[in-house]
Amino acid sequence: MSGNAISFINTFASYLVLYVIFGACIVAAVFAGIAVRKKKNAKEEAQVLTSAETAETVSENP
Repeated sequence: MSGNAISFINTFASYLVLYVIFGACIVAAVFAGIAVRKKKNAKEEAQVLTSAETAETVSENP
């Protein structure tokens, strides 16, 4: 192989590795974001249910 072909293959492999690394980081970030949002939604729902139960208790006990 000539020097140009080897240089091209090395450059191509380098960019391919970077592409794979960036892709893995993006996928990890998406899954982390989904997990954080689900946790936040569950916490907000628990607060709404707690406040609804409190409101019911207050209205039942005059």
